[in-house]
Amino acid sequence: MTNRLFTLLGVSLLATVFAIAQESRTIEVNVVYTGAGKVDASHKIYVALWNSANMDAAPPAGVESLDSKTGIVTFKNVQVPAYVSTAYDPSGKWDAQSPPPSGSSVGMYSRKPPAPDPVDVAPGKTTRIKVTFNDSTKVP
Repeated sequence: MTNRLFTLLGVSLLATVFAIAQESRTIEVNVVYTGAGKVDASHKIYVALWNSANMDAAPPAGVESLDSKTGIVTFKNVQVPAYVSTAYDPSGKWDAQSPPPSGSSVGMYSRKPPAPDPVDVAPGKTTRIKVTFNDSTKVP
């Protein structure tokens, strides 16, 4: 009887873990920077994931970096709503633990800037988006 109970509990736990895994949301961000800045291991592009359109209200939910002008970053276990922004570090000294420094080129996932668009991510799915930015919008 005890073995059967443990087996049922184990199967139940496994089913719960599988269900949770199926519900995770993933965003793949294809980043294209067309600005004049040199992007390398010291002068990175940072991609931030936000839980609010008000990106000044709280720290980002996640940050990934690129060391080339184009590339893909992936955010897993995303909570919705989700918003994405980009920032290029021209100084080579920024670590993305604070707001971008003056002169940084910035962009975001948006059809009508400067308002960000939420990224629609269904449970258990991956959404692929593209963010293209240049030097036309910079941090003052």
